[in-house]
Amino acid sequence: MSTDVESRRRRSTVDSQGYSSPSRCAHTSNDLWEECTCKTTIRAENEVEAHKLVNNYRFGFRKWKSHVTERPFEDRSDIVKELYSELNFIKPQTGSLVTCGNIVYVFLFGWWLSLAYFLVSFFMFLTVLGVPYGKLCLQLSYYFLWPFGKSVQKASSMMRRCCVKFPHCEAIPEVDEVRETTPLLDTASLEAAAPCPRAPAEPLPRYWRRVSTYVWLLLGYPLLCVVHALACLLSWLLVFTIPVTKMNARTMGTILLMPPEEIRITVPGKNQGCETRAVLCCYYAFNWYYYKYTVDGLNVFAVNLLPLVIITLVIGYVDKDNYCTNSETKFALAMVSIMPLSYYIGMGIASISAQSNFAVGAVVNATFGSITELTFYITALLRGHQGGTKCYEEVVKSALTGTLLGCVLFIPGISMILGGCRHQEQRFNSRSAGVSSALLFISVGGVFAPTLFSKAYGNLMCDSCTSSAANGSGPLVCRDCHYDLSENNYSLFHSHIEPLIYTISILLPAAYVVGLIFTLKTHSHIYDIHISGCHASGHHGAVVHWSRWRALVILITATLLMSACADLTTEHIKPILAHSHISQYFIGVTVIAMIPELPEIVNGIQFALQNNMSLSLEVGSCLAVQVCMLQIPVLILFNIFCDVGFVLIFSDLHLWSSIFSVILVNYIFMDGKSDYFQGTALVVLYLVFMALYFFAPSPAGC
Repeated sequence: MSTDVESRRRRSTVDSQGYSSPSRCAHTSNDLWEECTCKTTIRAENEVEAHKLVNNYRFGFRKWKSHVTERPFEDRSDIVKELYSELNFIKPQTGSLVTCGNIVYVFLFGWWLSLAYFLVSFFMFLTVLGVPYGKLCLQLSYYFLWPFGKSVQKASSMMRRCCVKFPHCEAIPEVDEVRETTPLLDTASLEAAAPCPRAPAEPLPRYWRRVSTYVWLLLGYPLLCVVHALACLLSWLLVFTIPVTKMNARTMGTILLMPPEEIRITVPGKNQGCETRAVLCCYYAFNWYYYKYTVDGLNVFAVNLLPLVIITLVIGYVDKDNYCTNSETKFALAMVSIMPLSYYIGMGIASISAQSNFAVGAVVNATFGSITELTFYITALLRGHQGGTKCYEEVVKSALTGTLLGCVLFIPGISMILGGCRHQEQRFNSRSAGVSSALLFISVGGVFAPTLFSKAYGNLMCDSCTSSAANGSGPLVCRDCHYDLSENNYSLFHSHIEPLIYTISILLPAAYVVGLIFTLKTHSHIYDIHISGCHASGHHGAVVHWSRWRALVILITATLLMSACADLTTEHIKPILAHSHISQYFIGVTVIAMIPELPEIVNGIQFALQNNMSLSLEVGSCLAVQVCMLQIPVLILFNIFCDVGFVLIFSDLHLWSSIFSVILVNYIFMDGKSDYFQGTALVVLYLVFMALYFFAPSPAGC
């Protein structure tokens, strides 16, 4: 009995989202917390999600937050259920309908929707045959000016006969709509739930035999379709106004195709009889929780940004001479387009890994995990080589360093701040964090070893040195000083530094493989993952958003689109580098380095808010290790087969900022605890380094 109790104490407490933080072991002192082996319990709805969650804890796998399977609707929170409602239910209203969001609706949508209906109603009155539709448009004009708290209801002769015997029945939602939103209920249950009995069905009205119907479909309906389609597009792009999208789509697809005599606009709460059924009822135009809304498993923001990718490619490759827009705009569009493509690539990797064995998942992660960054780096190096300039190489080195600093400082720092504000103090697995810290030390030591070697044995060359005093007795001031490693010091570079670079490019991936073996095989107990809560065995109980083949097709397509966007980015960055008053170092370490990592930053923050700081820290560590141990060796290998002049020698600013950052992070990771103060220290240090890059002079060759 005591063993079972102790076992339950060692398990972590699972939160409502299905994630958990590591449990605290039964020690008398908190100082020994990180010394014991703690079990981390994760809950999953099915076997596929369980596999994905376990992959999240594996070293070398990119961490992913979104679900790859459809979650059971009945298990989701009331807030999420509200997001997917079809706006066809009348519910008790407790709060005021005069909210900031509803008022903003009037100024953004209400007035011109109402005006459009008023103009169409006037036009339908002129046709004489369309008078019934003109009256309907007048009612809808009043409705769309302030639709909140009102309901559009459908009347039928069947229900009117029902009301002869049951005059006090209330309006109910359409049975077909209820069946769509609640597929677990059968027809008998729906009929039993209806507040009044159904009369025998009768033949459909001769709606499609009327001349007025075709007058409406030819002259009135198309105009309103254009208006509603525009409202749907604008409200969908704003995301938080998706209720307005649903309201306009339902009006365009259902209400405007109904006989006008069957439409009633009423205020819920009044006794309307049972001759009507609710078709549309909206209470609020804005809902801030729509940032959680997904379409086929994809976040709504990623869906909205996908058309921007097509626009970017069309403008970039058609408007070669910049007639429509300038290079700066094209560069900005290409960089923004990288964000949704990074999200699609991450979703594809997670989907394939969750449905495959470990070997396939590892290959997919290794192949596509760094494809976003490598695509840009390689295209930039090629363009710089073709243009005969060293500036692109320096920008690539700045982007590599910026990614390293962002993963080591900014991602864990901002996660600690936001997670600490919600949970005060958070704990994480210090053993696994220690492995990542050790690999970071190995990575930074290996990547910057050629730089240290060049400073120890290279020749310091200066273009010109002048004395500050007129007689020449003052101190010498030298300009453009650098270590000569190539043309004038051929022996040092080709006989010593170049072999050192090749040796490091072999040792770093080897260290990465050793880290995989250590964390996944010989010492997998460091993570001690326990899965609970699976509702189905195998993959039979899971409805996967993307199958393996579909995910692979999307993954390859997104990679090709990413290559095109990266090509446009490097093509149109030249004017920015040439005419910008900001240091090229700063452009590389901020814009180019961090924009592709935005999905990972969001994932890290979400893990921290769910009190899963272990995964939040692993997001940054995993990316940083991949940059040093995989991406840089790949660039060196690419330089061997296609000499683009990439030399693994960094500036002093890159060198010392990276070393100092890794030392600080290793110190913070030692105790296995985090709070918002430690996160603030990391973010402040990151901003200090960004200030250094902002005021740094441009690198040589730019």
